[in-house]
Amino acid sequence: MTRKRQRLVVLLLALLLGGGATALVLNAFSDNLVFFYSPTDLKTKQVPVGRSLRIGGLVEEGSVKRDGDGVTIHFIVTDLKNTVPVTYSGVLPDLFREGQGVVAEGTLAADGGFTARSVLAKHDEKYMPREVAEALKKSGEWRGDEATTGATP
Repeated sequence: MTRKRQRLVVLLLALLLGGGATALVLNAFSDNLVFFYSPTDLKTKQVPVGRSLRIGGLVEEGSVKRDGDGVTIHFIVTDLKNTVPVTYSGVLPDLFREGQGVVAEGTLAADGGFTARSVLAKHDEKYMPREVAEALKKSGEWRGDEATTGATP
């Protein structure tokens, strides 16, 4: 084998290995991506059932129901246009309550319900998760700016 052919073989092997490594890294990233959706997004977009995702909005007033086991909670997340029923088994954050912003991470069920693995709630009156605020701004229901304009530091 000539030197030229040896270099070509080494170069092709390096390209093949580099391409394989890139493919593995991109595949790992796509498996770990968690997309955010509002309830309206879930109704209007084709969201794959069983894929890990986040939903956010407000906990609908009067929607929180607890099962007899004391661990399973059912509630409805709304962006004031559409709603998504959520089921969660576990301990909710202390600041979780009706009418407040929430982000839930889990999977979408075939019936349109959402099974949450974790639930996050806002930590004070001035904070709302960025995804929830953006979804409320898009729906025209954002009221956060006027609530904080009169606040003093």
